[in-house]
Amino acid sequence: MIELHDKQFVPFISAKEIEFAITKMVQQVEDDFIDETPVFVGVLNGSFMVVSDFMKKYTKPCEVSFIKMASYEGTSSTEQVKQLIGLNQDLTGRSVVVIEDIVDTGNTLVELKELFKAQNVKHFKIATLFFKPEAYKKDIKIDYVGIRIPNKFIVGYGLDYDGLGRNLPEVYKLKE
Repeated sequence: MIELHDKQFVPFISAKEIEFAITKMVQQVEDDFIDETPVFVGVLNGSFMVVSDFMKKYTKPCEVSFIKMASYEGTSSTEQVKQLIGLNQDLTGRSVVVIEDIVDTGNTLVELKELFKAQNVKHFKIATLFFKPEAYKKDIKIDYVGIRIPNKFIVGYGLDYDGLGRNLPEVYKLKE
């Protein structure tokens, strides 16, 4: 068990399970983009570990960029997404794969879909390491899912609780 700020968290997903899920996602993406050079877009801050490990396993030509958006305060989503740092590259006619650490409500995805639609991308795909189907309320297809999880608050492997816990190599859930 670990303690972050005023809350206790218990082990939930091991580093080995995370690695297996990322390897599976990489293979699916490589199969889908055999003759293309996709642009992977990581959503900061949470996705930095996922993107790093994903890129190390991806064996085909590709590019990577990042975008920073925010929608969380504490342990609950604020329902409003603010774009903080945008992309500065022309993506017209390119295939874009957004890499997320977690998809829960899907609010960030709505913003991203609009953003990339305006850029006239060829393909817009979404890859997420963690997916909370119970919390997801949007009709945007999630193309690549690493691990489906219940609607629990988690930290570790890039995910934080008010800034703490991102550096943990495995995932912990809030102790009930």
